Amino acid sequence: MVHNEELSDFLRTRRAALTPEAAGLAKGPARRVPGLRREELAALAGVSVDYYTRLEQGRHIMPSESVIDALATALALDPAERAYLRAVARAKPAARKRAPRPQVVHPGTLRLMEQLGDAPAYVLGRRTDVLAANRMARLLLADFDAMPARQRNALRWLVLDEGAKSIWGDKWAKTTSAMTGMLRLDAARYPDDPRTAELVGELSMRSEHFRRWWADQVVYELPHDEKVVHHPVVGKLTFASEAVVIPGEPAQTLFVYLARPGSETADALAMLAGLAAGTTTPVAPTNRGPRSGPASRASATTGSRPRTR
Repeated sequence: MVHNEELSDFLRTRRAALTPEAAGLAKGPARRVPGLRREELAALAGVSVDYYTRLEQGRHIMPSESVIDALATALALDPAERAYLRAVARAKPAARKRAPRPQVVHPGTLRLMEQLGDAPAYVLGRRTDVLAANRMARLLLADFDAMPARQRNALRWLVLDEGAKSIWGDKWAKTTSAMTGMLRLDAARYPDDPRTAELVGELSMRSEHFRRWWADQVVYELPHDEKVVHHPVVGKLTFASEAVVIPGEPAQTLFVYLARPGSETADALAMLAGLAAGTTTPVAPTNRGPRSGPASRASATTGSRPRTR
C-alpha cells in the first residue's frame, strides 16, 4: 500500500501545534498530548473522524478541493502552508524518478540584473538553486559563479558555509529556516525530483539545525522583508528585500536587495563596488569620531569576477 508520508507528517505536526484556545474550543481537562485531538480537528473541518484519521495516516486518498480548504481553515494555515497542503494532498505517486531538465535564465533577465546599479540581485530556481547572481550579489554574499555547478544552491550555502553564518549574524537561523521552508514547498510541487532528495539527504546528514527544521515541517513562500547583512569589509547593511516570480518561468524567482537612497547602506554598497573596481581607496579609521559608516571600516579591497551570467 502506498503511503503519503509528507501529508501524514504535515497534518500531524500542524494539529499538534494548534491549541484548543487558538481553534476557538474550550480547553477542557488536562491533555496528554499538545494540540487538538483528531476528533476535534475532524469536527472543525466537517469530515468524519475515520476519514481524517486515514488522511493523517497517509492512506492513498485524494481529498477534494473543498476538503483541503476546510482542513487548511481548521488548521489556521497561512498562504504558503495552504499551498503546501494542496500540493502534498493532491500528489500522485511517481512511476519513476526522472532527471530534471536544466533551468536557464532568460537573457533579458540577466541584462536587467546587471542594470540594477548597486542593487544586489539573484535568481533562485528549483530546490533553491542559484541560477544567476549579479556582480553586487556576488560581492555582498558569495561568488556563486565560482562554485561547482552542483553546489550553487542558496540553502546549501546557508547551512554549510561558515562565511554565510558570519554574514547573516543573529538572523542566520531565521533566514536559513525560511529557506528550508521554501525547499519543502518546492519538494511538494516536484515530488519526483532526485536532486531534491539528494540535497535533503546531504543536509540532513551534515546539519542538526536542518534536520530539526525539516522535521518541524516549516513551509515558507516568497518573503518581502528586511534583510540585515554583515559584510567583512563594509560592515552592517540593511535592505528591503523584494521577490518577483519571473513571467513565464514559475519556478524562477528574482530577489533584489534595495537600499534606502542616501542611507549608510547605499554608501556602503557604492564603496564595495568601488573597491572591487579599484576606483575607491580604503580609508583607515581615525580617532576623530566620524559616523560609524562604511568609510571608517573599509581596510581591504575585495574582488569579483567580471563575467556576466
